[in-house]
Amino acid sequence: MSTPHVVVVMGVAGTGKTTIGPLLAAELGVPYAEGDDFHPPANIAKMSAGTPLDDDDRWPWLDAIGAWAHGRAGVGGVVSSSALKRVYRDRLREGAPDALFLHLTGDRALIEERMADRKGHFMPTALLDSQFATLQPLQADEAGVSVDVSGTPTEITQRAVAALRRLDS
Repeated sequence: MSTPHVVVVMGVAGTGKTTIGPLLAAELGVPYAEGDDFHPPANIAKMSAGTPLDDDDRWPWLDAIGAWAHGRAGVGGVVSSSALKRVYRDRLREGAPDALFLHLTGDRALIEERMADRKGHFMPTALLDSQFATLQPLQADEAGVSVDVSGTPTEITQRAVAALRRLDS
């Protein structure tokens, strides 16, 4: 990409945001920030108990991610955030107006299988249905691209870089 952008890697749980984000950051030569690290402990406890977050839980989390992205404006970075609703992405853009979104998409069965295989993550597969029900895909007026998560992490990252480069040109 010609200009260092901040890329928000978004999608439902299990799409590989935490795997693809660092790979994408390395490919672009920018730092990566794990969106889950911006959650306050109360949010993690709630999700660990199988309770979906509500918007009041999400606003401080989104603001913290937006502040990080704002601090990376002009120098680039990659951060993960589910950013499932348009209003959440709008909130992130309030902090970082030039952010681009990389929406990781995929077949529900594949995503559930990957979630079941991961160890030590606080998000149970039981919340996957609520994630898909909440998801509002990127709209035409939003700066970003969608990339399918089938294949290896390297293949997904290569598709993401190519799609972001096309967006940048």
